Amino acid sequence: MRALTMSGSPIITEFEVRMDRIIPLIMCGGAGTRLWPASREVHPKQFLPLFGTRSTFQETLLRVSDPALFERPIVITNNAYRFMVLEQLAGIGREADVLLEPARRDSGPAIAAGAAFAQARDRDATVLALAADHVVGDTEAFVAACREGLAAAKAGRIVTFGVNPERPATEYGYISPGDTISGQVRAVAKFVEKPDAATAADYIKSGYLWNSGNFMFRATVLLDEYRNFDTASVQAVIEAVTKTERDLGFVKLDVDAFGAAKAISIDYAVMEKTAHAAVVPVSCGWSDVGSWHAVWELSDKDGQGNAARGAAVFEDSRNCNVVTDRALVALEGVDDLVVVATQDAILVSRQKDANGLKRLVAKLKTVAPEVTENHIKVHRPWGSYQSVDNGDRHQVKRIIVKPGERLSLQKHHHRSEHWIVVRGAARVTVNETVKTVHENESIYIPIGAVHRLENPGKILLELIEVQTGSYLGEDDIIRIEDDYQRT
Repeated sequence: MRALTMSGSPIITEFEVRMDRIIPLIMCGGAGTRLWPASREVHPKQFLPLFGTRSTFQETLLRVSDPALFERPIVITNNAYRFMVLEQLAGIGREADVLLEPARRDSGPAIAAGAAFAQARDRDATVLALAADHVVGDTEAFVAACREGLAAAKAGRIVTFGVNPERPATEYGYISPGDTISGQVRAVAKFVEKPDAATAADYIKSGYLWNSGNFMFRATVLLDEYRNFDTASVQAVIEAVTKTERDLGFVKLDVDAFGAAKAISIDYAVMEKTAHAAVVPVSCGWSDVGSWHAVWELSDKDGQGNAARGAAVFEDSRNCNVVTDRALVALEGVDDLVVVATQDAILVSRQKDANGLKRLVAKLKTVAPEVTENHIKVHRPWGSYQSVDNGDRHQVKRIIVKPGERLSLQKHHHRSEHWIVVRGAARVTVNETVKTVHENESIYIPIGAVHRLENPGKILLELIEVQTGSYLGEDDIIRIEDDYQRT
């Protein structure tokens, strides 16, 4: 261990410098259906710009970007979101180690996997596990809370952050703080589940805190405590990390090993059982953005309490929330409504009934599952496509290809395609022919032809695709070669 010196005198060791820094672990594998129809299975809320131009995932990463306190982050997500993660990292100029869960096992195994991976980077790693879909209004207060809890975490405590409550919320769990450990850090007397309104009011009077579900700990402490309560799951997770494979820059956890871990939240797996839990009280404008009502609370409003993202007009209406990405929404003579209009679904709901929306989405999964899973605009690693019109034997799509990217080399058994370039230039392969197609030009792809589309330029390639044939489903794609290994 070499010491750093000034004028010949040791001032601080490299070991101490390293130990004073925290590895952020960002968890972003959840589906987020409580914000349907904006949030869906393939493009959930943590990747949406709900407030401003950046997603909550991006804001979370920026919150822990000070190199004096935080090291290179670890992001744990699933295979379906991996390219969105890379795109959003690039959008804010950040890099991270991206772990891919082969299956969702809830937050317990996810955090254990992140801790084991962090420990492989640094055997004495201190980890800050954060949900990617939370909002923090006061970053300085949040970072100060991290600094406040760091010594306790390094001393062997599993530190959580208890938010000073602003109201008797029924959508959050609560923490009863116990004896003082040091400074503002308190032992956790107990965790309690989401209460009813009367109980929540009593909790606030008794000094309880909201449970934010974010944690800081030494990796070895978390894994040891987890192992005390579920040895088999920890062994499975560690084996999954030991057997990781790297693929296109991602770190893939072993399928069989990770699948053997019990699906359970970190609260039930560790926090409600451990004797080492501690809590740092914090006031930082925190919300888990768990409902459209929470979005309304965090949004700018007019003098009648109405909030709007997109084109909206209000007349004799109060405390309403409108989110629209296309059509103008006009409300007259209504109160306490949320209206969310996307290009293929419209939600009209009571502001404060989050459980009602949960029941609605459950019903939609049985009667119209496609609207809970996919948007009309579908994101792909190379860009996106969006259905514009469709019929029994035709479909029209708008396709965007990012500069330097290309689709798989593929063919179709049941449809032909006609591509019209409206912006940029396309390099198109059709069987043995390679041709550049410019703006206002088109090309025809016969049924069965082996073809590929790529963007060799520096700007977005935009084209209109007209499909015709007896079957137009996305599963009529036979990939022969693919840069993203989807063959």
